[in-house]
Amino acid sequence: MNKQKAFTLIELMITVAIVGILAGIAYPSYKDSVMKSRRADVKGVVLGLANAMERLFTETNSYLGAAGTTATPADTGTPRIYSIPAATSAYYTVTISAATASSYTLSAAPAGTQSTDECGTLTLTHTGVKGITGAASGITADYCW
Repeated sequence: MNKQKAFTLIELMITVAIVGILAGIAYPSYKDSVMKSRRADVKGVVLGLANAMERLFTETNSYLGAAGTTATPADTGTPRIYSIPAATSAYYTVTISAATASSYTLSAAPAGTQSTDECGTLTLTHTGVKGITGAASGITADYCW
C-alpha cells in the first residue's frame, strides 16, 4: 500500500503562525525604514534649496523673491528657484520664509503618509542651523538631521 505524502492541518497552521509572527515584526521595521528614506530625500532637497538660496543672494544681494513673491514683510511659499522632485513633494511640503533680505528659514513639513514621522517639520536657517518642530517627545534635531 502506497502512503500519500502531504501536509497535515497542524503543520499548515504552524507555518501560517510563523509567517504571521515574522510579518508582524518585519512590516513595522520596513515602514520605519521607508520613512527614514523619505526623510533623507527631503534633507537632500532642503540642502539643495539652501544652495540655490545662496546663489540667489550672490546674484541679487537678497534672499527675497525666492518663493516667487516679493510681499512685505516676508517672502513665503513654495520655492520658484529650485524644483522639488515629485517623489519628495508627495510626502513633504517644502517652503521658504524670508523675513528680510538677509535671512531665511527653509521648512519641510511631512504630508500624507509621512505625516506620522516622529521628526515633524525639518527646518534650516540661513546660518545653517538645523532644527525640528512638532517632533515626538525625546527626539532631537541631531537624530533627525
